[in-house]
Amino acid sequence: METTAEATNKKNKVAPIIAGVLFLIIIGFVASKVIHGMNYEETDNAQLEANIVPVSSRISSFVEKIYVQDNQFVKKGDTLVVLNPSDFAIRVKQAELAFANAQAQLGVIGSNTKTASVNASAVGSNILTAKANAEAAKVRLWKANQEYERYGKLLQLQSVTQQQFDAVKAEKETAEKLLTVAESQLSAAREQSSASQSQASSVGSQMKPAEILAQQRAEEVNFAKLNLSYTVILAPEDGYVSKKNIQIGQLLSPGQTLMYIVNSDDIWTVANFKETQLEKMKVGQEVEVEVDAYSGLKLKGKVES
Repeated sequence: METTAEATNKKNKVAPIIAGVLFLIIIGFVASKVIHGMNYEETDNAQLEANIVPVSSRISSFVEKIYVQDNQFVKKGDTLVVLNPSDFAIRVKQAELAFANAQAQLGVIGSNTKTASVNASAVGSNILTAKANAEAAKVRLWKANQEYERYGKLLQLQSVTQQQFDAVKAEKETAEKLLTVAESQLSAAREQSSASQSQASSVGSQMKPAEILAQQRAEEVNFAKLNLSYTVILAPEDGYVSKKNIQIGQLLSPGQTLMYIVNSDDIWTVANFKETQLEKMKVGQEVEVEVDAYSGLKLKGKVES
């Protein structure tokens, strides 16, 4: 058996070896920390960030349906919430009726304008006819006057009978009356033409306001339909639903935030370092990130700014 002295002697030999090994381990650990500290900077003051998009209501209406819950993943264009569309559907119908009425008025004015233009053209033709008649009456009267003077001289010479002279005189008087009638008709035609042109101008001046009104009514239809489309609230982008704070039957106000969409495709880390740690940091350097929620997981990244 091993004596007490021998056992003590062995312990005395092993103890320095163990102490030396421990010393080397400590030296190696300290050295690794010193070397690591010379080449790397660390911080626990960091957090994950992401683009968070608020989902808001553009109109005031009651919540009719909710299709999502907190933390649910949605894709861009997915239906999130449906609001009561009744009031907005009625406004669309009213706007469409007003637009149809404006179009009908525009059609009536267009028809009236065309009719007034046709009438003005017809009256213009009447003026030409009346002018021609007046000119013909003047020629007839001039000829009748010539015959009257000639027959007057012949009557004095007794070269024609009184009956022949009276016939020429009657033709002269008839020509005078016909000229008076023709000139009266020409004057009436001119007045009618002026009135027709004035009416055509008046009717034509109504076209532009009617066209503007029809365009306005068309825009009102588009605006009413746009508001109706706002009763269906869609996801603005891919991500996770967060902080949903609405209930069915709730009355929403324009601009009221209903929930948030956290974009899962664009996540970054914001790390806070001391000023003394920033000296050697540069954009593009590699970074290792450990997330507390995932023990043992190490993510690789780069410094962006």
